[in-house]
Amino acid sequence: MDLKDKTFVVTGGGSGLGRQLTIELVKVGAKVAAIDINEEGLVQTVKLAGELSSMIYPIVCNIADKEAVNALPERVLRRSGHINGLINNAGIIQPFVNVEEMDDALINRIFNINFFGTLYMVRAFLPHMRKENESCLVNVSSLGGFVPVSGQTIYGASKAAVKQLTDGLRAELDGTSVHVMSVIPGAMATPIRENSGLNAIHVEEQKTNKVLDPMVAAHLIVEYIGADSRLMHNLFRFIPLRAAKWLNDSIRRQHAAMEAKEQELLSQSR
Repeated sequence: MDLKDKTFVVTGGGSGLGRQLTIELVKVGAKVAAIDINEEGLVQTVKLAGELSSMIYPIVCNIADKEAVNALPERVLRRSGHINGLINNAGIIQPFVNVEEMDDALINRIFNINFFGTLYMVRAFLPHMRKENESCLVNVSSLGGFVPVSGQTIYGASKAAVKQLTDGLRAELDGTSVHVMSVIPGAMATPIRENSGLNAIHVEEQKTNKVLDPMVAAHLIVEYIGADSRLMHNLFRFIPLRAAKWLNDSIRRQHAAMEAKEQELLSQSR
């Protein structure tokens, strides 16, 4: 798909991967409607685009609000006249706690943003994307959506639902002008913890862990490449128990190191 002069809608465009996707898309000549609940983040995204800032249409919207989402396509169409692509990137994670420790409000919030937000966006924009000669629907899932991660069960379930939704849409839209793909990135150095209402990962901690730079991830996604997810997919397919154990052990070590660092900083501030 030639991206030049095409119009894409990107959720979570105010930070992290969504911001980098927005910038990468305008670099190749696409126009982007960047959606985010954080207006300040969107302003920063536009600023970072520099001379390409006019290619970005920032829209403040809570994707968990169905009525607000349903009003988005008309706003985008008035601005550009076309909707050629939708990248559902926005999402939040959960604290590293077991299911019985989570209250209903938090569980509902995770599913409302990660799954229902994605579903609302698809249902609102898909009828318009079908009218194009060629369009692309991209849903960002997670490794946690198909490899069980201790302490991230609800988040994983929400992302597994996104993956299954995407697989179903791919089957439903087979033979149409809409191309459907699922992106399953590994850990990335983004402010998703902070955006989820959790403590932010310190810069020192990000440097010591093997995380993917969102700029690199965005570039790979725009080029329809998923190096990290392909490797884990094949590993999990052939040796699923070992892959799950490896991922869980790695995350536990990173989480323990992060907590230790936060406790150290807290003690220093007293």
